[in-house]
Amino acid sequence: MLRRILLAFAGAIALSGVALAAEPLPPPPPPPPPPMWTGFYIGLDAGGTWSSSNTIDVATVPVFSLSPALNLFPGPASRAAASAATGTLPVSQQGAFIGGGQLGYNYQFGPSFVAGFEADIQGIAGSRESSSLFRAVDALSALGFPGNFATALTTVNRRVDWLGTVRGRLGWLITPTLLIYGDGGLAYGGISSTASIIGQNVGVNLGLCCGNPPFDSFGRFSETRVGWTAGGGAEWMFLPNWSAKVEYLYYDLGRVTYSAGFPSAIARAPGAIPAGTTIFTLASQASARFNGNIVRAGINYHFDWATAPVVVKD
Repeated sequence: MLRRILLAFAGAIALSGVALAAEPLPPPPPPPPPPMWTGFYIGLDAGGTWSSSNTIDVATVPVFSLSPALNLFPGPASRAAASAATGTLPVSQQGAFIGGGQLGYNYQFGPSFVAGFEADIQGIAGSRESSSLFRAVDALSALGFPGNFATALTTVNRRVDWLGTVRGRLGWLITPTLLIYGDGGLAYGGISSTASIIGQNVGVNLGLCCGNPPFDSFGRFSETRVGWTAGGGAEWMFLPNWSAKVEYLYYDLGRVTYSAGFPSAIARAPGAIPAGTTIFTLASQASARFNGNIVRAGINYHFDWATAPVVVKD
């Protein structure tokens, strides 16, 4: 009896072992999904921009005048004209619309950090800033001839027509879908500036000498400039492939100095100096800085290449 019980027990153990061996092992757990921020993206943005520098400088100096031995007045008159055509002109810090597109790449490392780069190009509308300054400078009072003046109206403007940046970014994830970041790098843009001077020497003594001669000049500068930019912002991944951002950037394309021409006064009336004689010639230059601020919002589409499905054929 005992032998039968032992045989039955051994058979049951053998059968259970066969059943356990035949049962399939559970599959291994799936690998964790790749970080949602890693990959390329492309998008659009729009916002506003305004300049940080609020002045343009114009400097004028005499480079030629007739000898006082020929006539008493051209030396002081040229210095007064140069002084009248010199000044610091305030320009308004008005806002302008800026908009364009960007593309970039992010790499998420660790649970909370994102690094990458971004390049953008922007058009700017309404960025022209201008100013005018009128000055009258006494020309001959020091020589005992009051009431003789050099007058000048100086007009300047500047503008940034377009702007691009190439920036590195480093950010921290407050939540898996909300990124705050700082960035900085290269800025480049198309800039232009002009300066014009319209002046005249007026007065009884100057009129007898030279017929109250006018003078004028014009200068222009236009080129693509390279500088730097820095800023920061926040970006929210509101859908698996879509994010929205707001950011601030400061840019600086440097200062440019250019010739504003050579104002020349020419005698218009017969007298001690024949009509048509150049009484004096001035040299003018303008200096303007191109730097400013950008606040903009944008939307990005993130390419999900890292998690693209793999199709296996039998």
